[in-house]
Amino acid sequence: MSFFVFRGLVAYRTPRTAFCIATDAAVALTNNAALHTLFIMKHFILVRFVAVFIVLIAGAIGIGLGLSLAETVNIQNEENLTEFNPDLPTKILDASGEVITEFVSEEKRELVALSELPRHLILAVLTREDPDFYNHKGFSLRGILRAIFGQITGKRLGGGSTITQQVAGTLYCNRMEKTISRKIRELWWAFQMERRFTKNEILEIYLNYMNMGPGTYGVEASSQYFFGHSAREVTLAEAAVLVVLLSSPTNYNPLLNPNVAMGRQKDVLDKMVDAGYATKEEADSSFQEYWDNYDYTRVSASAYYSREDKAPWFSEYVRRELDKIMYGQMDYYRDGYTVYTTMDMKFQSLAETNMSAGIVRGNDIFRRVSSSRLTQSEDMFVPIVNLLTLTFNLGGVHAAGNGQGERRAINRYTKTINQVVDMASLVFDLPELESLTKTSYAMMKDINAENIVEGALIVLENDTGYIKAIVGGSKYDANNQLIRATQAKVMPGSAFKPLYYSAAIDSRQFTMASLIYDSPMVFASGNGIPYVPNNYSGSWRGSVLLYEALAYSLNIPALKVLDGIGFDAAINRSAALLGITDPEEKRKTFPRVYPMGLGIISVSPLQMARAFAIFANQGRDVTPLAIRTVEDRDGRIIIDYERDVRLQQQQMGSNIQVISPQNAYIMTRLLTYTISIGTLASGSGFGSKLNVTDEKGTTYRIPAGGKTGTTQNWSDAWVVGFTPYYTIAIWFGFDRPGNSLGNDVTGASLAGPIWGDLMHEYNQGLPRRDFVRPSGVVDATVCRASGLVPTEDCPNLVTLSFLAGTVPVMPCDQHGPNSNSRFEITNTLTTSAALWGGDFTSELQMPTLPPELMNDLSGNPSIQQGDSPGMGVELPSYNPLLD
Repeated sequence: MSFFVFRGLVAYRTPRTAFCIATDAAVALTNNAALHTLFIMKHFILVRFVAVFIVLIAGAIGIGLGLSLAETVNIQNEENLTEFNPDLPTKILDASGEVITEFVSEEKRELVALSELPRHLILAVLTREDPDFYNHKGFSLRGILRAIFGQITGKRLGGGSTITQQVAGTLYCNRMEKTISRKIRELWWAFQMERRFTKNEILEIYLNYMNMGPGTYGVEASSQYFFGHSAREVTLAEAAVLVVLLSSPTNYNPLLNPNVAMGRQKDVLDKMVDAGYATKEEADSSFQEYWDNYDYTRVSASAYYSREDKAPWFSEYVRRELDKIMYGQMDYYRDGYTVYTTMDMKFQSLAETNMSAGIVRGNDIFRRVSSSRLTQSEDMFVPIVNLLTLTFNLGGVHAAGNGQGERRAINRYTKTINQVVDMASLVFDLPELESLTKTSYAMMKDINAENIVEGALIVLENDTGYIKAIVGGSKYDANNQLIRATQAKVMPGSAFKPLYYSAAIDSRQFTMASLIYDSPMVFASGNGIPYVPNNYSGSWRGSVLLYEALAYSLNIPALKVLDGIGFDAAINRSAALLGITDPEEKRKTFPRVYPMGLGIISVSPLQMARAFAIFANQGRDVTPLAIRTVEDRDGRIIIDYERDVRLQQQQMGSNIQVISPQNAYIMTRLLTYTISIGTLASGSGFGSKLNVTDEKGTTYRIPAGGKTGTTQNWSDAWVVGFTPYYTIAIWFGFDRPGNSLGNDVTGASLAGPIWGDLMHEYNQGLPRRDFVRPSGVVDATVCRASGLVPTEDCPNLVTLSFLAGTVPVMPCDQHGPNSNSRFEITNTLTTSAALWGGDFTSELQMPTLPPELMNDLSGNPSIQQGDSPGMGVELPSYNPLLD
């Protein structure tokens, strides 16, 4: 308006102009009014739209609140918070769909009131799980932010759930579901529980409901299981163990992973000291007392071992695997899962039958040998003692039959008296007597660990990694649940040699035809102490080709191979084949000393089976697999474990080749000679057990390879071998080393026949298959004596496989007019010159040998159907029986 007024003031002297200005002003005012009216109408429509939107939102909120209130009423009316679905057993099926066993809902749970628990147990729970429990309203904003930050940075900063949220999530949600919606539902239920229950009631539910071990739920059952007494009596250190079990019942299980549990336990105790809940002296004293009395011989056994089970060793292995992959939803005793596995009931049944017979045979031999040793001692010394008794009138001294009487007494106490006394202590409430029986039983258990022969077996399908059968030991029961096939760490002896022979082939310094002299030799260790290995027979063969040295399991050639390639190459290749990737584990497993080359390491039968299966699988990775898929009660696949494994293998790219196909093929060729001429010839029935029928009913000999192993003092007996389809690893020995199976018991004699029998059965009816021959491998015929290109004078020839470029080109130098003199074995030890830091060869005179061995030094001993148990000796001692 000011603009028009200004124009009127300027042009007032002109009437016409003034009139025009007045007219323009009137029109402008009219238009402005119209625009204002339109603006008001639009504003009114927007207000109505917003109002409608608010009404709709309010309605949705109202409906949500109504439903939530209804849920709240349901919670308030619910007497038992855990019984929302009927309990259903989890079925374990074999590869053909046959039911192996069912995990039923007979949970080991004993309720205990919060007021009955010791104060330090409650404080330990709060210290680790939820320090602000009695102040928050069901959630912790600081904890949530800490968990989010940990997820973003990839650091383990602890979970964000309060105790109330953990209870709510376990009761009402699927804690395996890693989604925001699940966390929201969990938070909602936590609010409702805070409304419904007091803090003490929530904490009591928590301590009585949560999974805290294999088949055990709540602190009372867990305390009884792990410590043998009530949670009301736990010490400060035991309370810390129970607390860490709440976080992960499998990973922090003190029986399964004592070192991990010890670290977490110490963290809890330190936090309690920092919070003023305990003094440092109390914490340290309790910690030390707990580990001083820790039973290292006990294993993590399932609380329910009496179920009907067609393959208890395998199903127990599956149960433990489920613990690992289903943490957060571990109620396979109640929730009705169906677990599809890789096991074949036919394979498992044959394995258990054969291994049971082998274990019985091993124990019979051991008892006979032990009795013979004791009888010889008694025959020699008892008469002397009795003569002295009569001569000097020593009435209190009498030695006749003490050894046999002691054995009979121990056997009777273990099998009869201890059980009766233990029952009497419970019936008559004699805790001192009960403690005494437990101590006595533990002592007997230690004795048995050294004096009872056990065994283990595992069968892998080479292409897939499927575990077709597992035998973890003798009869599976409450006192025998150590799955030795997967858990035992034992020395493989000479069965270990092929792992670094593989590295030797890749080094191109060695081929199947490399000539190696099997003769006395000193190997100098890093500290300068001489190491003198020996062969099984106590004799030497002179010049042998590499394939013969491995087939006959000769120790000196093996260590010359190790010396030639170096420790780094040997360890790296062995670790790759065994699946050892952690640098610290690699360092602990492989000592950088020469006895390592003779199998002085600790590995499981599963690891050895995987290594040999890689040879048979063209060098590709083999991931052992027992569980394929898991379905819920509605038939939905909730875990596709095999798919995950295959995806991981695809992501490995070229790294899926642990070794090259060419190396793998040559290793299969090398190991076939163990069966045709070496230590596994007898076990395979000299090849007859490998005669099988194909799918058309035609009989043929399936190709196979393998290696035996016998450790020092004949304490472990091994066979690991394969066909193109399957790999079997078999071990016999003692749970606690220190005894001998007997001088005549080797991997070839005890485990070999079982391997042959099983391979004969497992490979029936399958299509013919050979080991895949890749390009880059060349076959060549060489002189069997020199390993060089044969001349017309060479009497014995052999065709071997070589990496391209490593085929011998020099003519044989051992036959014909220009041949060199044949190597002669002398009573002289050759020292590994390179190890002494110079280009020289030193000689050390051997100690005098027994006369019976002197005659064999330069001979040509027959093939020993045993193996190489000896690890060697340090000068000047010498034992002709060790290799």
